[in-house]
Amino acid sequence: MATSITQHKRKLRERISLVRGDRSQRQFAQDLGVFQQNVNRYESGTTPHTDFLLTLALRENISLDWLLLGKGRMRRR
Repeated sequence: MATSITQHKRKLRERISLVRGDRSQRQFAQDLGVFQQNVNRYESGTTPHTDFLLTLALRENISLDWLLLGKGRMRRR
């Protein structure tokens, strides 16, 4: 396996932060309809729940392939 699960998880938290951009964690959480504490945990390395990942992908128009694996474009077409 070229890339380990641990490396993918580390990149996932980086990509979540990239999607958040300049917004505060509080604002980002409000935009997604989730708790700010969850955003903080996920950006700190806790594995996100499926509901969060789906919400993030749908509300921010993010590709799950990009979010989880770093493949393809960030934004869905």
